[in-house]
Amino acid sequence: MSRLGRIARRTFLVGSVAIAGGVAFGIWQARRPVANPLRPADGEVTLNPYVLIDASGVTVIAPRAEMGQGIHSTLAALVAEEMDLDWPAVRVLHGPPARAYFNGALLGPGVPVNAERGVLHDTRQAAADLAPRALGLQITGGSTSLVDAFDKMRRAGAAARETLMAAAAARAGVDIARLRTEGGAVVTPEGLRLRYEDLAQDAAAIEPPRAPRLKPPSEWRLLGRSLPRTDIPSKVTGTAQFAGDVRLPDMLYATVRLSPRLGAAMRSIDMAEALAVPGVERIVEFEDGFGVIARDTWTAMRAADLVRAEWDRAPYPPQTDAIFERIALAFDSRPNSRLRNDGDAAARLTAAPPGRVFEAEYRVPYLAHSTMEPMSATAVLRDNHLEMWAGNQIPIAFRDAAARAIGLSSGDVTLHTTVMGGGFGRRAEVDVAVQAARLAASVPGRPVCMTWTREEDMTHDFYRPGAIARARAVVGPDGPEAVVLRIAAPSVSRQGARRLMGFAPPGPDHMLVEGAHDQPYRIPDFLVSGHIADVAVPVGYWRSVGYSHNGFFHECLMDELAREAGLDPVEMRLRLIDDAPSRGVIEAVADMSGWGADRPSGTGRGFAFTRSFGAPMAQVVELAETGAGLRITRAWAAVDVGLAIDPGNVEAQVISGMIYGLSAAVMGEITFADGMVEQHNFPDYDALRMDNAPEIAVRILETMPELAGIGEPGTPPAMPALANALYDLTGERVRELPLNRRFAFA
Repeated sequence: MSRLGRIARRTFLVGSVAIAGGVAFGIWQARRPVANPLRPADGEVTLNPYVLIDASGVTVIAPRAEMGQGIHSTLAALVAEEMDLDWPAVRVLHGPPARAYFNGALLGPGVPVNAERGVLHDTRQAAADLAPRALGLQITGGSTSLVDAFDKMRRAGAAARETLMAAAAARAGVDIARLRTEGGAVVTPEGLRLRYEDLAQDAAAIEPPRAPRLKPPSEWRLLGRSLPRTDIPSKVTGTAQFAGDVRLPDMLYATVRLSPRLGAAMRSIDMAEALAVPGVERIVEFEDGFGVIARDTWTAMRAADLVRAEWDRAPYPPQTDAIFERIALAFDSRPNSRLRNDGDAAARLTAAPPGRVFEAEYRVPYLAHSTMEPMSATAVLRDNHLEMWAGNQIPIAFRDAAARAIGLSSGDVTLHTTVMGGGFGRRAEVDVAVQAARLAASVPGRPVCMTWTREEDMTHDFYRPGAIARARAVVGPDGPEAVVLRIAAPSVSRQGARRLMGFAPPGPDHMLVEGAHDQPYRIPDFLVSGHIADVAVPVGYWRSVGYSHNGFFHECLMDELAREAGLDPVEMRLRLIDDAPSRGVIEAVADMSGWGADRPSGTGRGFAFTRSFGAPMAQVVELAETGAGLRITRAWAAVDVGLAIDPGNVEAQVISGMIYGLSAAVMGEITFADGMVEQHNFPDYDALRMDNAPEIAVRILETMPELAGIGEPGTPPAMPALANALYDLTGERVRELPLNRRFAFA
């Protein structure tokens, strides 16, 4: 095991008392500091929860999960910039489960008020900033990692730098004002270099500054540049350790089979044939399935196929059509929210002549996360202490769920959060923690590496919910004058909160209508209502959550209303939107794509705009007819992030989000028959590949006064932009996804 791996194993223990030098340096958004969770071994020093120093250099502790989005590199750069570290020497490890790493930005987007600023908005926003600390929400999600860390981790790096300089000043007998830092060392006026590694022990005994000086952007060497990602070399060489790569002495391997009807119990089980397979150690029963432990993964999977089980009925309508009928019933109930209620849209529609009222219904299906790495975890129970390796987005909840599953306290569980092959919200669930803990507890002393099959992964997801939108509008010469947009879907936030915290908070469900109620369109009479559907299919946080379906509903509707008014879709947006950053990205993408200019025959272009997670994003997608079917040939995106900390990574995330959204628009669909998911593997639930993905150009703007997240904003506009391009090309308006139900794609 590498030295870095040894550091991780011996230091990532959660403590309840801050160690020397581990005070919070004033970096927290809450009033009282949180204990430093790092306990250094001999020869190591921690100056705060984000900085660990040993004889070979500085390790930055990242509080968020690396799922392929490059966040470990960007977060490390915040500390490295302030500490004047050489980028090639920077190392990064994921932090342990600890309240010190709460995500203070997480609940801000969910404040259930309109986008306009005001006393009510600011008061609730302040409460949302403090709640994650109180609740211990150490979560990677909501495109908040950088927004949360930008001040915290720069201040941690700056405090560490000033503490090290104070130690150097005392050792060299020099006024601290005469010292400078570079390349991981303090440099004296005479040119003597005192390495951080040699100063760390002295620095740990010094009271750190509460308000360290932060570098202004004019002094940045790393921030604002496209840096080589720290995770790429190990992934290229195959040395990166995912949860399924952990290898320990005397190891066993496992897989699981759960009820094919989600949420249904197992009635009976016959293990005899499976237990007779050579190499099978044991079979562990769950309430909703079982796990097979064997000498290798293949044997466990073969044996699992031989287990004969009977399952209860599904707790939801068994067929897709019946599920959507249940969703549609929500429109008959009182709305959960009216977070956008400008003017009196209902009255305007009632007063309008029938021929002037536009009406449309839009639908989107359930969607799977389909992470490239199926669910997996490795665990071992020794002397009533559980050690677990797993990719996850919620370390504290993950650890606590594993502890509860086998009757341990949280302090008796050590969790190592590994890198992971995609998350998209799927790894913000604790089902894998519970299964791995129970399997390990059945064979004490022996490590168990649990791996789901792709089929198990696809059929036992927490899906993006199916949703329906019904729109009515009155259109004038400048576009929509009155709009009523009603949205019905199961509640992701309520289901997710129940699983994570045991209760669902009352009040308006922001996620149900985000992407519709909070868009910067200036429409005189505009009502958006959310209707929660009572459907027991498990749903969860899918990349961009409510924006993913409401971006489609809202921007397809706006495209249709522009056509009704006889306006160009881009021109109409510019008439209706005053917000300068939003106008900026619309104008930028129009310029990039040559919107309005002549284009090759047999092509169509669609435009869409969505402001999500603080970032306004505009996209244009080009669709072409070919002999083999329709092909997405080119796409353009413009986004304003306020400040591009790593432009290369911003571009990569925009492209990734667009491919994710376009894949869903073309072919993404989860359907049900007899209560069971019908899609089992990538042939049933595919994505765009390299041969049919479009060429994508990205322009990054930095005009907003606040930093915006970028992990998810690329996804919502991609779906309506493609649907609008389809209309432009064919003249057919498709209001239901996926598009390959009606059209063949090459």
